[in-house]
Amino acid sequence: MDIKEISSGIDQNIHWYYQSKKIPLLNYFESLSKGIKYNIIDVGSGTGFFAEELLKAFPDKINNCYLIDTEYSEEEIEKSSNTRLIKQKAIPNHISDSLVVMMDVLEHLEDDKKMIDEIRANTVGQNYFFITVPAFKSLWSAHDVYLCHYRRYTIPTLKKVLLDSNYTIISTYYLYGILFPLVWFSRKISNLFPSKEVKSDMKPLSPILNKILFLLCRFDANYLTQNKLMGITCIAYGKI
Repeated sequence: MDIKEISSGIDQNIHWYYQSKKIPLLNYFESLSKGIKYNIIDVGSGTGFFAEELLKAFPDKINNCYLIDTEYSEEEIEKSSNTRLIKQKAIPNHISDSLVVMMDVLEHLEDDKKMIDEIRANTVGQNYFFITVPAFKSLWSAHDVYLCHYRRYTIPTLKKVLLDSNYTIISTYYLYGILFPLVWFSRKISNLFPSKEVKSDMKPLSPILNKILFLLCRFDANYLTQNKLMGITCIAYGKI
């Protein structure tokens, strides 16, 4: 998850983007086998928002959440060691009975397959994954430059990197299809008149506009899970 996106004063606990983006993750985790307590391996976790939301929603279905991010300080790591949100810099060497979460991570890696392969090499038994990445090169803008993205994906390109590493895909689809035309048009205009300052598109909004966007995107996240046509985000989940 991009920490840079919250640097403009966004509150993840109320912002429409984060509050709607967690819905497919929560829905998928709820669908996993009952009677098993899972570990959450949140790779590129940043603030740990998504792992924390999982833990709040399913406290009895989770053992521990491992927040993996190279930016954590030794002090942060030490403070988290006796909690259920354990921060560390490297992927665990032994991953079992786990859901591996990568929320907008692969696009930051020059070699995305290397990360996918490393995770698979460390898994034992049956594990699951949930991945989101930004979708469609046609949406490329200063927002991607600001966040240091290497690429944006489509369903076929995301499926290829996963299948090449022997992941079993259960489903892929696009999220935020409702917003795609507006975002596409907005970014085409911004690319015609580039600003000297490279920055994120993510900004705090008025409560009314934030609520409207959340309601639209909540509907999208809950009911348009067969969308293979267009969207701002691409989702894939399945077994490792």
